[in-house]
Amino acid sequence: MQFGIFSVGDVTTDPTTGRTPSEGERIKAMVAIARKAEEVGLDVFATGEHHNPPFVPSSPTTMLGYIAARTDKLILSTSTTLITTNDPVKIAEDYAMLQHLADGRVDLMMGRGNTGPVYPWFGQDIRDGIDLALENYALLRRLWREDVVDWEGKFRTALQGFTSTPRPLDGVAPFVWHGSIRSPEIAEQAAYYGDGFFHNNIFWPADHTKRMVELYRTRYAHYGHGTPEQAIVGLGGQVFMRKNSQDAVREFRPYFDNAPVYGHGPSLEDFTAQTPLTVGSPQQVIDKTLSFREYAGDYQRQLFLMDHAGLPLKTVLEQLDLLGEEVVPVLREEFAKGRPADVPDAPTHRSLTAAARKEATV
Repeated sequence: MQFGIFSVGDVTTDPTTGRTPSEGERIKAMVAIARKAEEVGLDVFATGEHHNPPFVPSSPTTMLGYIAARTDKLILSTSTTLITTNDPVKIAEDYAMLQHLADGRVDLMMGRGNTGPVYPWFGQDIRDGIDLALENYALLRRLWREDVVDWEGKFRTALQGFTSTPRPLDGVAPFVWHGSIRSPEIAEQAAYYGDGFFHNNIFWPADHTKRMVELYRTRYAHYGHGTPEQAIVGLGGQVFMRKNSQDAVREFRPYFDNAPVYGHGPSLEDFTAQTPLTVGSPQQVIDKTLSFREYAGDYQRQLFLMDHAGLPLKTVLEQLDLLGEEVVPVLREEFAKGRPADVPDAPTHRSLTAAARKEATV
């Protein structure tokens, strides 16, 4: 099972000091966080894609390429790549290039994003969101899998005899997760192609996550990719830890109360009771995360949000030490217990390349 972190890259004032980092400081902090993730033994670093303040990660491939040069093992991902407002030709080119630079340590999470105004900024209509996601991804797959593409669709200029360059590393496209919070059409899309489905459940109760994951698993089997249990599932999570749970609650409360995404809304206690947010000791994080399997089944990737709401870099790095030293080793061991042998691991470039070579010899 893969464990990692994802960042939304927000530039938020620290409510305890009143200090707001510069955009440059925040960008470099994300790089430091990614490098720390590898240092403490995590598997994945994922960055969001946003094109509006207060967020800075408008160019994920630039950031991930920089991080690739400074890490050795870390899988570099997105959370998410905007399949609706990015040109699929540019996605094909950019992430194949990144794939080569990172020696295959790349996958993508496709999504529609959560900022409605981004559509007109890039010449699209939000009312076409689902149709854009479906059409653009269908083209992207062909660009990665066919050397020469003739294509005509609704939302972009037709292609005639087009070859996307560079070609995917070893002839194997990056693995794709489809991220969705509430759209069954995206779960259906992931199932149709046999891709992964990532449910960023950090704002949602368990019963909603269960319905979305079960839909994806059922449709994955329907399309003949395997049993429902063999579908490739990823989940989000959100934690803040201290050795003592009371210290964690006291320290995190002002960040929660003033966070752009949920500040001045539900209480910290209500939010932790109703969503995957865990604020407490490492053992409480372990217990809460292990409970995800009760409603999502055996899954392949767990990403945690840890660097938002104005938390200073020093604090985030301390959180990663706790995650890597006290939480993830236990989670790896516990999630492995009782895991059926036919439940696959999350695909990597190495495993996909091996499977492609094996298929070629059959």
